[in-house]
Amino acid sequence: MASAARVDLDGNPIKPITICMIGAGGFIGSHLCEKLMVETPHKVLAVDVYNDKIKHLLEGPASHPWLDRIQFHRINIKNDSRLEGLIKMSDLTINLAAICTPADYNTRPLDTIYSNFIDALPVVKYCSENNKRLIHFSTCEVYGKTIGSFLPADHPLRQDPAYFILKEDASPCIFGPIEKQRWSYACAKQLIERLVYAEGAENGLEFTIVRPFNWIGPRMDFIPGIDGPSEGVPRVLACFSNNLLRHEPLKLVDGGQSQRTFVYIKDAIEAVLLMIENPARANGHIFNVGNPNNEVTVRQLAEMMTEVYSKVSGEPPLESPTIDVSSKEFYGEGYDDSDKRIPDMTIINKQLGWNPKTSLWDLLESTLTYQHRTYAEAIKQVTSKPLASS
Repeated sequence: MASAARVDLDGNPIKPITICMIGAGGFIGSHLCEKLMVETPHKVLAVDVYNDKIKHLLEGPASHPWLDRIQFHRINIKNDSRLEGLIKMSDLTINLAAICTPADYNTRPLDTIYSNFIDALPVVKYCSENNKRLIHFSTCEVYGKTIGSFLPADHPLRQDPAYFILKEDASPCIFGPIEKQRWSYACAKQLIERLVYAEGAENGLEFTIVRPFNWIGPRMDFIPGIDGPSEGVPRVLACFSNNLLRHEPLKLVDGGQSQRTFVYIKDAIEAVLLMIENPARANGHIFNVGNPNNEVTVRQLAEMMTEVYSKVSGEPPLESPTIDVSSKEFYGEGYDDSDKRIPDMTIINKQLGWNPKTSLWDLLESTLTYQHRTYAEAIKQVTSKPLASS
């Protein structure tokens, strides 16, 4: 049970609050709900269309001390008048709702823009009009491409951190041309950030904007055909996990040359809890939340995941563990990508004293152990069934 004597970073006692969490049933939401229930006295009004990932919190035994502190509201925020009432009942709203899967940015650009901009507008408006604090989840994709990516491949300035480290208050946001619909997500997210910021400047909205840099861990996305659509393409971790579970080579888009940093979900949730409980230090700020020490190319990630999965499953890796595919083949027409995404951590470190702890190897081991335990048997059953003749 959460102890009564919890204090914030300035030594003040933390008062229990009510949080309206939109998108509580997703990957980040489920981990955040867990953390809030187990470690704090706060109450959560969990808003989502699905609750599979938080069922264990909603239906636990009566002995769970938190059952009266979490309520699930099955609401699609696109068109539900109950949303404003829930925001009014809360001290803080956290908006996690979004279409955030790269496979959708090209094929469903309208849905992507509506989900990330239009559908978020009422949330910002209700918070502003009712003087409620907002923590809005954006994305590291708002940075787009690095300045360095426009220099020749062998240019010495490409190695200069000023040309690739991404800073919340200084880095420009550079996107590809309009016909590259992959940027529909980043643009929609950037515009809602600007709107949130403007509400703060003009109408006094208390806000914090979070820019996650590849948060990964258990419960991320879905495994196609097992707990999600057969045809869907999840993000890289679940894509690679699905290939490993099925003993298939990992598909590397355009050779897997893009560089990414990965942070463990449990480290990242610590940062969010600090934002929730230290409004005086978090309000008005945009925070990068990532781990600059865990940088790899997507190809290196695939090689590492192959090695870790072999360790946790006891199965030998394939002789040819990866295959190259073009982005057009994998994502469809209009795909484009950013080259590197390395967060500058100065602001979050100064304001909240947060630093990520978990190495890439450890977070992959934890995640793939979960994936193997959760899915290996189900996949065995699916793949051992003879295919029905057409």
